[in-house]
Amino acid sequence: MFRIKPLFSLLSILIFVNQTTLATIVDRPEVQEFINEMHVEHNFNVDELTRIFDKTRLSKSIVEAISRPAEAKPWYKYRPIFLTEDRIKLGVKFLRKNEQTLLQAEKAYGVPIEIIVAIIGVETRYGKHAGKYKVINSLSTLAFNYPKRSKFFRSELKEFLIMTREQKMDPLSVKGSYAGAMGIPQFISSSFRHYAVDFDEDGKIDIWDNPVDAIGSVGNYFKQHGWQADKTIVTPARVVSDKYLAVLTKGLEPHIRLSELAEFDISADQIPDDNPEIKFLEYQLENGSEFWLGHDNFYVITRYNHSALYAMAVFQLSKEIRAANNAKDRP
Repeated sequence: MFRIKPLFSLLSILIFVNQTTLATIVDRPEVQEFINEMHVEHNFNVDELTRIFDKTRLSKSIVEAISRPAEAKPWYKYRPIFLTEDRIKLGVKFLRKNEQTLLQAEKAYGVPIEIIVAIIGVETRYGKHAGKYKVINSLSTLAFNYPKRSKFFRSELKEFLIMTREQKMDPLSVKGSYAGAMGIPQFISSSFRHYAVDFDEDGKIDIWDNPVDAIGSVGNYFKQHGWQADKTIVTPARVVSDKYLAVLTKGLEPHIRLSELAEFDISADQIPDDNPEIKFLEYQLENGSEFWLGHDNFYVITRYNHSALYAMAVFQLSKEIRAANNAKDRP
């Protein structure tokens, strides 16, 4: 009997923990504080927010998912996730179906059509996997049950509630990723409010079901983050010693002058001088590494997802889509 009791207590605790993931959070002090902030700062109705959070549920699976991002993988394991024949073929199909819209976006924002397609391909497989989580649940879970990034997600939760009010949407019905990213291009709430556009001018911004608005919104996002039309994205590089280790940094912003590369035994066949500074990049292979020079436009891609792996996957997928599209005979 003395051995059974601790086991019973442990099971009771586990059951309690599981139940708390489903229980209402509206009475938690930090949620009450949040509701009050939204009322004071943005004139939200307290009773309405109370109703919303009474129906909001936290999820253990959301915390688990954000704790194991694909970007934690080495390049040789990360690349095969996105550079597949199927994703390339679907990219060509998406490009051809939406070619006129893509060309209009390229003209308006200066972003190549294949880059826009690749972003959408990496993010949601061209709109096929836009997320199954209720965004209010995702953002609330990460705002109130994920201390590591609670400040960021608390801010996004505010943006989400403002966004749904502005767009006349039910905050309890909007779905997205485990991190609260939404629609075909996977915009977070703050990005939607700042960069999403009504590209077809029908009076409504719809990045969930309207590829026209999704395409235009990606183009606008890139332009607003400094995309330079017809400029270099990356350049393949070589090294002949380990001096390059001195210029490997965690940051993604270009910071090495082209004239300094030789000092670190870094070279390339052709280095365009259209950007004064570059970012030196190393990608882990199964045996060894490959090296690249990231220019300003590469840095812009990392503003969409703060990962050099992500940006390189987008770049390489875009090249494959363009090549496959050019190789196929037009119907």
